[in-house]
Amino acid sequence: MKRERIQQVILGLAGTAFVALIYPLWSDLWHAKWLVQMQDNECEPMFLSFFVVLGLFLLLAVKKPAAHRSLIAFAAWWSSFHAAVMAVQTIEAWNRGVHRDYTDVVVAGIIGVVLLTVTPTVREAAAYRDSASTVTP
Repeated sequence: MKRERIQQVILGLAGTAFVALIYPLWSDLWHAKWLVQMQDNECEPMFLSFFVVLGLFLLLAVKKPAAHRSLIAFAAWWSSFHAAVMAVQTIEAWNRGVHRDYTDVVVAGIIGVVLLTVTPTVREAAAYRDSASTVTP
């Protein structure tokens, strides 16, 4: 029960953080920032939209984490690999004399590791499926 509560808190925090990215997404789209200031970088608004939607689904998973094991595992592994790719980009930028802040690498890595640690186990997911299938209306 305590582990499930920790899972719920972590999922709620991660989901809320991802949904909060709707503000920079809206700002980018409303002011055409992606077109004017970012030198035709139309990838950022699309990328932010993925975060916002993932956050909504993580918030839906808060109620019953064991029922959403695959979603939580996807979010965890995606964040981890995203951090790895950004780390390579940061190192390559530094090697070429371009300053790139590494804060986003650390944040994405921490989110990935934390979500991996709270991902429901296969046993927890199976127990949830078994209990859900035996409940009669």
